[in-house]
Parts: sequence; C-alpha cells; structure tokens
Amino acid sequence: MEWIWWLFVFFIVGGFGWVADTGRTALHTRHERMMERLKLAEDERKALEEAHKPPVPVCGCTHHLAKHDKRGKCHEDVEVATEWDEDKKPLKYERRQCNCQQYIGPQPLSKIYADELTDLE
Repeated sequence: MEWIWWLFVFFIVGGFGWVADTGRTALHTRHERMMERLKLAEDERKALEEAHKPPVPVCGCTHHLAKHDKRGKCHEDVEVATEWDEDKKPLKYERRQCNCQQYIGPQPLSKIYADELTDLE
C-alpha cells in the first residue's frame, strides 16, 4: 500500500500533467507528419497525372489551336483595357476579338497508322 502514497505524491507534484503533455505532443507530432505524408502523396499523384497528359498546342495568345482558322487568325474574344488610372492600372475593360495572327506553339504529332507485324509462316 506504500505505492499509493508515491502515486499521490506524483499526482500532487504534477507528474500526470507531464505525462499528458508528453502524450499530447507526441500525438500532435504524429498528426503533423501524417498530414505531410498525405500531402506528398497527393502532390505525387497530381504530378503523375500531369505527366501523362499529352501536350496541348497553345498559341502565343494562350488560346488553343482549335480557336484558330487555316490562315492563323484567332476567333476567341479577350478583355482589353480601355481606361487606366494615374498608376497605369486598368480601370475598364472591353471585350474584343483576339488580334493574334499566327500559331506559334509546339506542332501536334500526327497520327501514324501501321499494320501489325505478323508471322506468315
């Protein structure tokens, strides 16, 4: 029964507070590390998804190649600043047709059809 007195003294001195604080800190650290691992796994998954996407042919005006005609004229509308303040920051915008004239992005790869090689023997 002498151990009860030691337990009582340990309780009075605040030993249980130290034990609880140590456990709380350990759980908090574990939670932070788990969240970091989940974030890294999500970033890796997003990077893999981006890596598997084919390249998109984009003009210098940032519009897709499908928005341009055979002559290279863009048919997309853009917002153009029409009024500025004294700090040269735009105040008003107006919708106008994009004035780019030529596609300057990467050439999309053409699809090539080839028969499968078969053994005739």
